[in-house]
Amino acid sequence: MPDLERLEKLPRPATPGRFAGWDRWWLLFVVVGVLVVAMTVLWPDPYQRIVLFMTDGIVVTIKTTVISYLCILIVGLIAGLGRISKNVAVRGVASVYVEVVRGIPLLVQLMFIYYASPALVQGLGRSLLQGAPALHNLGQSMANFSIDPQIGAIFGLTFCYGAYVGEIYRAGIESIPKGQMEAARSLGMSYVQAMRYVILPQAIRTILPPLGNEFVALLKDSSLVSVVAVADMTRRGREFMSSHFNPLETWTMVALLYLLLTVFAARIVSYIERRSSYVR
Repeated sequence: MPDLERLEKLPRPATPGRFAGWDRWWLLFVVVGVLVVAMTVLWPDPYQRIVLFMTDGIVVTIKTTVISYLCILIVGLIAGLGRISKNVAVRGVASVYVEVVRGIPLLVQLMFIYYASPALVQGLGRSLLQGAPALHNLGQSMANFSIDPQIGAIFGLTFCYGAYVGEIYRAGIESIPKGQMEAARSLGMSYVQAMRYVILPQAIRTILPPLGNEFVALLKDSSLVSVVAVADMTRRGREFMSSHFNPLETWTMVALLYLLLTVFAARIVSYIERRSSYVR
């Protein structure tokens, strides 16, 4: 009885509240959002004008980031599988792609794609025009080749980030014990089936955090596409500043809008990680 009495007097664990376990970093998102709204309401000139001027730039930034990221996941998966391929040629091509791309800054790659690649294609087209008549139509098309700024930006972001994501996939696949593949093959699965149904689902759960970090980094690096004539937030901010001569207000609002987007993206990524994590 004394033992039971002592047990009854022990403090009981607190019952989880309604908001227990919620992500407190949402507070930062709310604070930044309230700050942006307050600035546009209290000082409509210039902050409200800046936001209205950059509305289309916000859409372009989000669109470019989302489309690029979806393409990056596919390119990264191909590169990651190529890096672990038993075929020497495939593994060599994938390794060269990863090492070369990681050694060239993203800004340089974007400028090469937008400015240099059309000149290269146009030069090849002019060469074809001087060749066989059957190639004149192709040569004419190539000689007049130009690249859409947003398509070029998406291609550049995909080409660059695909190498980094490919390494993430490779590391995730190699982190799965080899016994998993051997067990799948012993059940009669082919290599492709084992990779699709056994290895990749486990690897993707493992690499969700770095993949989420890459999305946030991509959202910030999308500001670099402003140098290739894409009217994103950064470019629209620069246009507003050059016409109204108020750099402090303009870049303060641009920075807050980027912070709002990145914090929101990071919180969504964190939620997905928690929902898909293993129960240990």
